[in-house]
Amino acid sequence: MNLSITGHHLDVTPSIREYIHTKMARVLRHFDHVIDTQVMLSVEPHRHRAEITLHVRGKDIHCEAIEENLYASIDLLIDKIDRKVIQHKDRTQNHHHQAVKRQVFETA
Repeated sequence: MNLSITGHHLDVTPSIREYIHTKMARVLRHFDHVIDTQVMLSVEPHRHRAEITLHVRGKDIHCEAIEENLYASIDLLIDKIDRKVIQHKDRTQNHHHQAVKRQVFETA
């Protein structure tokens, strides 16, 4: 997985980079078929914005979070993207159905 972290009006320090890497491990624990990830961190007056775009096969998943603290916005962002990744995984894996000749029909 390629992880790209950029900052807008913000220097991305090694500690921020390491924090995002450790948090992304939780997302990859649920779904490891991520091709590319782009994280954008920006600072606006009195708020910090964190955005993420995950490229998976057949879909791009995007989330954003805004908080007063940078680390709080990253935590909220990871929570949101984790829920969306689990939803995507459930949608792609729950298309199995039982064949008609194997189904049991009840008659009254």
